[in-house]
Amino acid sequence: MAARRARRLLGSLCIALLFAQPAPTGAAARSGSRSLLTESLVRTFTPFYFLVEPLDVLAVRGASVVMNCSAHCETPPRIEWKKDGTFLNLVSDDRRQLLPDGSLLINSVVHSKHNKPDEGYYQCVATVDSLGTIVSRTAKLTVAGLPRFTSQPEPTSVARGGSAVLGCEVSAELAPLLRWERDRQALAPDPRLLQLPGGALLLTNASDGDAGLYRCALDTGGAPKYSDEAELKVLPDAEEPQSLALLKPPSSLTRLPGQSAVFPCVAEGFPPPQIRWTRNEEELPTDGSGRFQLLPGGVLEIRDVAEADAGTFTCIAESGNDTLEAQAELAVQVPPTFLKRPVNIYAHESMDIVFECEVTGKPTPTVKWVKNGDMVIPSDYFKIVKEHNLQVLGLVKSDEGFYQCIAENDVGNAQAGAQLIILDLAPATAGPLPSAPRDVVATLVSTRFIRLTWRPPASDPQGDNLTYSIFYTKEGINRERVENTSRPGETQVMIQNLMPETVYVFRVVAQNRHGPGESSAPLKVATQPEVQLPGPAPNIRAFSGSPTSVTVTWETPLSGNGDIQNYKLYYMEKGQHTEQDVDVGGLSHTVTGLKKFTEYSFRVVAYNKHGPGVSTHDVVVRTLSDVPSAPPQNLTLEVRNSKSILLQWQPPPAGTHSGQITGYKIRYRKVSRKSDVTESVGGTQLSQLIEGLERGTEYSFRVAAMTVNGTGPATDWVSAETFESDLDESRVPEVPSSLHVRPLVTSIVVSWTPPENQDVVVRGYAIGYGIGSPHAQTIKVDYKQRYYTIENLDPSSHYVITLKAFNNVGEGIPLYESAVTRPHSDTSEVDLFVINAPYTPVPDPSPMMPPVGVQASILSHDTIRITWADNSLPKNQKITDARFYTVRWKTNIPANTKYKTANATTLSYLVTGLKPNTLYEFSVMVTKGRRSSTWSMTAHGTTFELVPTSPPKDVTVVSKEGKPRTIIVNWQPPSEANGKITGYIIYYSTDVNAEIHDWVIEPVVGNRLTHQIQELTLDTPYFFKIQARNSKGMGPMSEAVQFRTPKAESSDKMPNDQASGSAGKGSRPMDLGPDYKPPLGGSNSPHGSPTSPLDSNMLLVIIVSVGVITIVIVVIVAVFCTRRTTSHQKKKRAACKSVNGSHKYKGNSKDVKPPDLWIHHERLELKPIDKSPDPNPIMTDTPIPRNSQDITPVDNSMDSNIHQRRNSYRGHESEDSMSTLAGRRGMRPKMMMPFDSQPPQQSVRNTPSTDTMPAASAVPSAELPEPEGPFLPAEEEPQGPPTAHVRPSHPLKSFAVPAVPPAGGPFDPALPSTPLLTQQGPGHPVHAVKTASIGTLGRTRPPMPVVVPSAPEVQETTRMLEDSESSYEPDELTKEMAHLEGLMKDLNAITTA
Repeated sequence: MAARRARRLLGSLCIALLFAQPAPTGAAARSGSRSLLTESLVRTFTPFYFLVEPLDVLAVRGASVVMNCSAHCETPPRIEWKKDGTFLNLVSDDRRQLLPDGSLLINSVVHSKHNKPDEGYYQCVATVDSLGTIVSRTAKLTVAGLPRFTSQPEPTSVARGGSAVLGCEVSAELAPLLRWERDRQALAPDPRLLQLPGGALLLTNASDGDAGLYRCALDTGGAPKYSDEAELKVLPDAEEPQSLALLKPPSSLTRLPGQSAVFPCVAEGFPPPQIRWTRNEEELPTDGSGRFQLLPGGVLEIRDVAEADAGTFTCIAESGNDTLEAQAELAVQVPPTFLKRPVNIYAHESMDIVFECEVTGKPTPTVKWVKNGDMVIPSDYFKIVKEHNLQVLGLVKSDEGFYQCIAENDVGNAQAGAQLIILDLAPATAGPLPSAPRDVVATLVSTRFIRLTWRPPASDPQGDNLTYSIFYTKEGINRERVENTSRPGETQVMIQNLMPETVYVFRVVAQNRHGPGESSAPLKVATQPEVQLPGPAPNIRAFSGSPTSVTVTWETPLSGNGDIQNYKLYYMEKGQHTEQDVDVGGLSHTVTGLKKFTEYSFRVVAYNKHGPGVSTHDVVVRTLSDVPSAPPQNLTLEVRNSKSILLQWQPPPAGTHSGQITGYKIRYRKVSRKSDVTESVGGTQLSQLIEGLERGTEYSFRVAAMTVNGTGPATDWVSAETFESDLDESRVPEVPSSLHVRPLVTSIVVSWTPPENQDVVVRGYAIGYGIGSPHAQTIKVDYKQRYYTIENLDPSSHYVITLKAFNNVGEGIPLYESAVTRPHSDTSEVDLFVINAPYTPVPDPSPMMPPVGVQASILSHDTIRITWADNSLPKNQKITDARFYTVRWKTNIPANTKYKTANATTLSYLVTGLKPNTLYEFSVMVTKGRRSSTWSMTAHGTTFELVPTSPPKDVTVVSKEGKPRTIIVNWQPPSEANGKITGYIIYYSTDVNAEIHDWVIEPVVGNRLTHQIQELTLDTPYFFKIQARNSKGMGPMSEAVQFRTPKAESSDKMPNDQASGSAGKGSRPMDLGPDYKPPLGGSNSPHGSPTSPLDSNMLLVIIVSVGVITIVIVVIVAVFCTRRTTSHQKKKRAACKSVNGSHKYKGNSKDVKPPDLWIHHERLELKPIDKSPDPNPIMTDTPIPRNSQDITPVDNSMDSNIHQRRNSYRGHESEDSMSTLAGRRGMRPKMMMPFDSQPPQQSVRNTPSTDTMPAASAVPSAELPEPEGPFLPAEEEPQGPPTAHVRPSHPLKSFAVPAVPPAGGPFDPALPSTPLLTQQGPGHPVHAVKTASIGTLGRTRPPMPVVVPSAPEVQETTRMLEDSESSYEPDELTKEMAHLEGLMKDLNAITTA
């Protein structure tokens, strides 16, 4: 009863484990859950396992051996044995028999040189019929070989108290069977005697009783086998020193955890040597309290070996001044152990399952799987995934049974198993089942995946509550696999992980809440053949042959190589992001021109006719080192006293080290004796104190950096002179001689001079300040500094400032000052003032001349060299005194950046650590003793660009509304662009772990911060990275941003309708852009869907109305023009004779033609067409008379000038304002009117009638017909000068002259006007004005739409026509009317279509 309860409990636990596994999705999950729960109560997992498994055995020939084995199951299992993978026939075997518990007994083990029937690997196999089979671990039976000595004892002698080793080596399996005898008697246990692992005998602290004949014996079950005898002699105590020698050095060992390891280290010598041990260069504690024991004779014993004990053990023997060392390796191997064992699984047919198995061990174990005792051979349906797991695809009933994971390495093996039960599907419940899905088709076929789509069954055409299972198999294979849809109602699925160029059979089954329905008809689909691309080139190696070259070798790819056309070798400097490549025809290449002592990564890609293959892994190699290629930087000298000078410097610039700097070589000499050079080699420190110099002597110094390859170039010679006498540092410095403060708004400039007593050493100055008290803040500065700016202060505040000089003894007497910062509103410069000065300051010495010729030479992205000249030095610019220079620099971004300063004793300084692509300003001042100069003129320099050091930020991905296959990527520029960004590269992939060269790339120009990516796969997660580039290369990539595309488009679209532009129900209308013009055929969509009847009728009414009104207006204009032809001709002839009674103008009435009228068929607009002979007319200046008295008659001498002006008065018609038709016809001349050069501000009165001005560009422009002559004199005008204006009432009035009021009449304010000229007084001179075409004013003029205008008064219209100085000939008007009628016919044909 208790056993039954235990079985039920175990079954419940197995059910819980099953449901803890990843459950199948879709129909199979829902249909299987009820059956799993129902049938698992009937079919439970059966406990079937080994109680005892066989272990490795060492046997002796002729002895008996038992291999233990015992298995447990409800039904007693049948036990069988395998030897070397073959079942043993124990029925007819008289030496081997099966014991009742399942163990194997081998009587009288047989073993000879040519016959070894019992030695081998044994495995116990347990079987329960109708349940399955399990196998045990594999046990090795080793038979000890024939007794044989590999080395014999040799006669030896040992001094009394010394150590001796007697050799007697045997094979490893016989070593436990070896023993020693002295004078043919067994050796009694003695702590001075130790048998080493190989069989040798170690004797320590020898005494006279140890002398005798020694031999070793092997007991292998029969008569012992003895070695040769060797005599051991014991000599008297040694009195003279003997050289140190190792009699038995340690040898490397391999052990398992828990075993013991013994390392001998037997040394001889006088005085007696002392032995100590280290592991991995760390001293071992051998005091006897731990696992490490130091045995007599220097032998090291390690008890209970652990995996962490592996390493290099060093024996160190010391005797007097002699030392000997010997090393040996301890390797610890670990048998396989399971981190995760397989678990029992319930499943249905056609499902996919995975047995998980995770193991560890050293060496790394290999894993194989066994099903019911038979090896599982990997195939298309049985796969090893994630190194150790077993995946079974498309389960069938015969897959039931026991699966075992067997792990093995060099030191052992282990097994763990689990049971698989395949359940039948639960019977369908009462209710209608769905019919077969319809129209199953493969809409996308690739090499390794196929997309299937179908329509819902006829029994349920909506199919919203149906799920689908897709069964598929290779043609000719009975093992089906199943793939379930992800959600109800989905009618497509992607089948992946298929084989190329293979025929598959698919069928689809729908399932509702009652169960699965009918299956669709089988569909055969063949995948596409896969292009054979080369695999990775094996055995890629790289080695450096010189400091600037690396040689890379590889072998021909093993898979898919075909005919290799060439290879491409990619290489990149470590830490950079830009790869370089070179084409290679062979299997090796040497890359030259590399940086010295720099790491590079290399990879190779093979190419065949199909394209690039798989890249190799990256190999990293460092180029060889060399001597530094540049000297150290910023060498400065500081005279410490009369006998020493301190040298300080900085390493050579980055990239010029050419190796690891091992030290610096300093050379110095007296300036007076240049041939006498002293060298001093220091370490890697950046300063050196040179002592032992002579008093009051000038020395020159230079420094060079060193690597293991040699010494690099040295700095220039720098000189300094030692003091005549040493300064005193036995007391604190005296008070500074003066202190000055200069308050600003938020800062105070403090300047001072050193103490008057220059005999006391000053190490620096301490500045204290605060509001009302100087003890709030304290700042210490260098002893060379003579000023300091206290910043971040409060405006209008009273500060107390103190200054103290200090040295190593302490701080001197303080000097106090007070200052009040200026208020915010005070921006004036204030003079220096002192409040409550405790004493009268000493006047400053005369200032020095500031350095001149300051230049900034840009060397790299972070380094600028500053050079200058000093006019206070001799012409050779040689520094012979103790002056020094202070260099300061800053950048204006951000604006509140503080100055940085540095001191130099030469006429140049190398400023490092700057930001790339940044403008800096530099200035220099000189200090000599108490005298300092002002700051020099500033020099500016912009550092070179560097590749971006930060990725683009704020990367976001959103889906484009209405277009689920299109996404929009937005980002912001890198925070550290280090230059102008010239472009971006967007990487995207569906696998975030893929190699970066396998991602899809999208280049984007540098001024864009958004990009669209189209034609993506629906319901797919994508990962996006962005990389910025500038002129120096590519920056780092941003972190991957994940975005999943929408699952589907609008519900009424089929999967293949993704590219259609029709807007379905509830979808957004298509975005056609602002320039889209709907055709006049009643269609407003790409597919010709008709517009609504209301829109069509409105459009037709508008078109017909506009056409009728246009015809009426044209007819009225034509009638007026015809009636006035005779009167116009008479006026023209009179005008030609009006100047002095004899002047005649060139040209005739035919020179002036009316502007063409043409109709834009899309926008229904009227436009004037100009035909200008000059495509780019010149704007000329002409004087404008301000009143009637300024106008003089035009004489003959002005005729040519006026005629030239006429040709120059051409309008600038914008290109944008000309239609295509206007461009084909050319341009007619326009009448040009003068403009004032001043901007229009108010109306102008008393303007001559000849200078009729156009309206401003904001109103419809008016074009005036040109008169026959260039200009008519004002005397011929019958009316007074009008105010320049244009009525903006009608666009067609651009073909008429505006009405002119009578002379001297008042200006009518009711008439709309636009001021064009500024009113000027009579005393002002005449101004020149520029001309512009009427209606354009230099701006783009939009086409004028045809509108229904309010008809002008007849009197006004008549006056316009009478004042016009041009007319149309009847034949010309007839031609124009005929052309217009043709256009109207075309318009009518369009509107009626």
